[in-house]
Amino acid sequence: MLRVQGSLSRQLLGWQLVIILVLLVTIAVYSVAQTGAAFRATEGRKMLSVAEDVAATDGVRTSLRDPFRRDVLPIFAESARSLSGADHVIIADARGIVLTSPDPSQRGEPLPLGRSTVLQGKSWVGEVELDGTDTLEAHVPVISENARIIGVVAAGRETPDLLQGLRNAPENPLALLAFAAFLGIAGSVLLARRVKRQTLGLEPQEITRLVEHREALLHGVREGVLGVDEQNRITLVNDQARDLLSLPADCLGSDIDSLDLSERARDVLTGRADGVDQIVLRRGRVVVLNRMPISAVGAVVTMRDRTELVDLKRQLAVHRDTTDTLRAQAHEFSNRLHTISGLIELGEYTELQGYVQRVSHSREQWHAEVTARVQDPATAALLIAKASLAAERGVGLRLAEDAFLDEIDETLSADLVTVLGNLVDNALDALEAAPRDAEQWVEVELRRTDEVTVVVRDSGPGIAPEIVEEVFSHGFTTKAARGGERGLGLALTRQICRRRGGSVRVHNAEGAVFTARLPLEES
Repeated sequence: MLRVQGSLSRQLLGWQLVIILVLLVTIAVYSVAQTGAAFRATEGRKMLSVAEDVAATDGVRTSLRDPFRRDVLPIFAESARSLSGADHVIIADARGIVLTSPDPSQRGEPLPLGRSTVLQGKSWVGEVELDGTDTLEAHVPVISENARIIGVVAAGRETPDLLQGLRNAPENPLALLAFAAFLGIAGSVLLARRVKRQTLGLEPQEITRLVEHREALLHGVREGVLGVDEQNRITLVNDQARDLLSLPADCLGSDIDSLDLSERARDVLTGRADGVDQIVLRRGRVVVLNRMPISAVGAVVTMRDRTELVDLKRQLAVHRDTTDTLRAQAHEFSNRLHTISGLIELGEYTELQGYVQRVSHSREQWHAEVTARVQDPATAALLIAKASLAAERGVGLRLAEDAFLDEIDETLSADLVTVLGNLVDNALDALEAAPRDAEQWVEVELRRTDEVTVVVRDSGPGIAPEIVEEVFSHGFTTKAARGGERGLGLALTRQICRRRGGSVRVHNAEGAVFTARLPLEES
């Protein structure tokens, strides 16, 4: 059978009432214990005094010595009882046999002594059970002139029960308990209402379902979601975000600045770098982050993987460069054909022959130079294609005098083509913004020792010293870049070099000089 739980407010009220009940019982027990202790101390002394007075009376001593005069003992006992307020005063003989008692059935019976030391001649105060009732009694021996015990006097009062102890408490605990109960119940009702408002009227099972739905949504979306508080500590993270940023499994509660992340990633996650679609490179991935601050809570960072998109753009860029190269070659051939056609119409056959020889020699010379000094086919093809693109922009592409590269493996060749292509494109983009009053050129130097070194120089304005590191670490985009691709290309270049255990740096020497080092084996 399904057990229906009460509402959250009722459950809280129930628990509060339980706590109040425990508190009240504790107070009651303490009050009763305190009252009992006070009763035993005060009434014990009083009963001892009553018993001592009776035991010291000459008439009692005389009646105990003379068996024929014991009929007067009840007079002494009843007089002491009525004057002292004791519940009973009992007189017994030296053997402890009751001679007089308010209860006639006790006469002739042994006096309940319990642990009393009265028969040893010592006064005693303590609790005994009399007719099934706990009684506080004082026992005093009656001593004759020759120091013999001739009888026992017992004065006692009935020990109060729980209710009597509460009523007799000096602090009046009944009123205290009633007031505490009223305050506790009122406070519990107010607390239940407050919790009801704070939970927007939702019951525990509804809150549980919301948490389950949130967890399912959080881990079911393809985008990464990461939440931070106002102290930049991680409060929530889904599997996609943990995978994109390579976060440890126990990252919840960790400070962003304490994680093994790049400075760029930490700046975006903490809000030091603001803006939409912030690009972060993380272990071979291009991740786009968007940070949304939430007042009094912190911020939520959403992220998505753009690695495939960037790879696709790079492939499209290759096709675009190929198309531009073909278009540049077609434009170049068209101009040369027009020149040849004009020379034919003018009948300048000798000039025509020389022109054709010069054109063929120039192209064949570049092709021969590249293929002779660059043994890697992919790299050589890239340089030949970039030469046509550079020629269309009015830029001369050349090899350094000591440039030489023999064959390399396919993996290194792919990385070298990406790095060299990005650096040459970066140089061509920089020269577009340079003044046209001087010759523009881009020089490529390739060397292989225990690593492949790529040096790309240009005759442009160079890199401002204050942004030398930013062009790599932040995917920085200068005004000379087109469409923001320059910064990302340089960042990817550095990522490839670092992945192989190499490096890339830039300095100025009559223009920008980029130097990339690619070890032969990946680290």
